[in-house]
Amino acid sequence: MEPQPDSGEDSYVGHDKLKDKIAIITGGDSGIGRAVALAFAREGADVAISYLPEEEEDANQTEKLVESAGRKCLKIPGDLATEDQCINVINKTVDTFGRIDILVNNAAYQGKAVSNFEDITYERALKTFRVNILAVFALTR
Repeated sequence: MEPQPDSGEDSYVGHDKLKDKIAIITGGDSGIGRAVALAFAREGADVAISYLPEEEEDANQTEKLVESAGRKCLKIPGDLATEDQCINVINKTVDTFGRIDILVNNAAYQGKAVSNFEDITYERALKTFRVNILAVFALTR
């Protein structure tokens, strides 16, 4: 990301408000998702983060931050545009941690800016709805 966001690495101090809770954070590899993962870890939660496979390097950085807070981080790569991946995120989290206490639906798809509405393809609109709306439904259900 340019510019690099401040995820609270040097500023956020937790107070055990989420002690021993289990959280899923979609889009947890960078930006707001990373900040939430770090904050939750510093508040005492173990976290599972979902992210696109091509964002592995960012996910590894988030994992290090969570673990530096003394908590566990489960990384789950995959595209939330499919119901199967949404179910996979839920199942892997439960298999690893035994339950889910918190779900943060943070992942979103946003294409490049276009000059005209007509330049937005049907495929792009479909992907936007799959990730930004249908994934929220599938994960929450």
